[in-house]
Amino acid sequence: MKSKAILFLTISIFGFSTRLKCQGFLKADGQKIVNGNGDNVLLRGIGLGGWMLQEGYMLRLNKEGQQYRIKQRIASLIGEEETNAFYKAWLSNHTTKSDIDSLHAWGFNSVRLPMHYNLFTLPVDQEPEAGKNTWLAIGFALTDSLVSWCKANHMYVILDLHAAPGGQGNDLNISDRDPSKPSLWQTEANRQKTVALWQKIATRYVNEPTVGGYDILNEPNWGFEDTLHDRNGLKEEKNVQLKQLLVDITHAIREVDKNHLIIIEGNGWGNNYKGMLGPWDNNMVLSFHKYWNHNDQQSIQHIVNFRNQYHMPVWIGETGENSNTWFTEAIQLFEKNNMGWSWWPLKKLGNNNPLQIKSNPSYDSLVNYWNGKSSMPPVRVREAVMELARQTKCENNIVHRDVIDAMIRQPFSNDAIPFKANKISDGTVIYAVDYDLGVNGVAYYDMDTANYRISTGKESMGNRGRTYRNDGVDIYEDSIQRETWYVGHTEDGEWLQYTIDVLEEGNYNLKIAVSANNSGGALSVSSGSGQEQPSIRIPSTGGNENWELIVAKNIPLKKGINHLRIRIDKGGFDFKSITFSKS
Repeated sequence: MKSKAILFLTISIFGFSTRLKCQGFLKADGQKIVNGNGDNVLLRGIGLGGWMLQEGYMLRLNKEGQQYRIKQRIASLIGEEETNAFYKAWLSNHTTKSDIDSLHAWGFNSVRLPMHYNLFTLPVDQEPEAGKNTWLAIGFALTDSLVSWCKANHMYVILDLHAAPGGQGNDLNISDRDPSKPSLWQTEANRQKTVALWQKIATRYVNEPTVGGYDILNEPNWGFEDTLHDRNGLKEEKNVQLKQLLVDITHAIREVDKNHLIIIEGNGWGNNYKGMLGPWDNNMVLSFHKYWNHNDQQSIQHIVNFRNQYHMPVWIGETGENSNTWFTEAIQLFEKNNMGWSWWPLKKLGNNNPLQIKSNPSYDSLVNYWNGKSSMPPVRVREAVMELARQTKCENNIVHRDVIDAMIRQPFSNDAIPFKANKISDGTVIYAVDYDLGVNGVAYYDMDTANYRISTGKESMGNRGRTYRNDGVDIYEDSIQRETWYVGHTEDGEWLQYTIDVLEEGNYNLKIAVSANNSGGALSVSSGSGQEQPSIRIPSTGGNENWELIVAKNIPLKKGINHLRIRIDKGGFDFKSITFSKS
């Protein structure tokens, strides 16, 4: 699907906009972020994770996920020259103007750029002259391009140092840290390079209001007082070294740039601010990161308390990696409390983001080798990684309209809308997985809708199949008919709704493709006509993906829009499609 088609498709589906026009530099005004006109600004953004800095999980790797290790493993199979060609293609394709144009069309008004320092300057141990900084053109050129694309779309860019020299934490993948070398906290040279990098960035963008602010150190997670037992700084009480570095960076920025917001993050992945406040600058924002907990007022009350106590704005600088239900709940909560947000990430190999990078069979084999599922490396490694780089391009991505709808429309609407047009005539087939777009209890009903493990202490799933859509409904790819999907793991009382446009009024027989193991199941159909339909027993079909047809007879459908519901009266079966025939 081409970029222009993506834009048209999303505008026509959602018809809803949260866009803003950039008006001067963003400023901290008491507890609010405001623009140059003094208007309250609610940032609705998304992080460009995976572009300048890969994390292993985004590439489906379950160990050694630091980018430097990924590079080393690729190079061991295809050599340095081909590996460099892959990373050049990755940086060129992953984020382009089409991505930003699409985000604008969908209704986002900002992006957060996770920067890897090594695109801007050499590592300390590679500097030709100790204590000096060699500046690299590529990082600045990529950032310049992003700023220009956002400027054309009246969107803000938040510059985020995601990987600092040496790495800022013991969660190694986040900052591409090599634990065999000194961290950011273990050598003054790394800290001085970090300060110098921010002054260089601020000098470059001092007069650019499209740059909304400087998020100066992403998710520090380091135990300063107890490195052995508190490796990620969750229990840190003083945070002396962290605060000092953030103050030093702020002072270096202010020597050249009085215009931009300074955004800071606490220890322990951005939330432990003990010993760090009050503010040391009059144009500062506190950033908090929120994952996998409940979306109730209690879950963010500590953030509200910080805002009230220090009379400064707060921002949810990173959140996501959950289900559509969780996304909608969280955005409702944030905006009710006048908190802007930035989702994570825009794209990866996975279905719970607006865009999905498509894999390829050769890359799947490579991942199996790296993850220890096969002992022999595949032979088409170069083709595997170069095809992956090609698929990172926006025009080649899978667009997850359900995720976009959950973030942009559903927080403000309880209406269900069609996932597909579903024009019904004799012989029409609609697929089970193409149920309506909308919140749980309106477009569908599922028992397990999101992952709240931080609050509940137990893992939950949302979509157990982790494919096609990102609601609570469990969707699986058919192992025999690839590129087709079905609804599985059905439970008593769940249901799916389909908004259909019937071309000719009448009674229809619905041939429903189902499969079931020995326990079977039962379903019933309603069309909104008021006529109660009997439950239909589903016998065992001999196992999962052994599809058979059951028939719901004489279902009355009026001409025009109908709301068809398939109710799971007794779960345990799989459901693939509905074929309509005039009775």
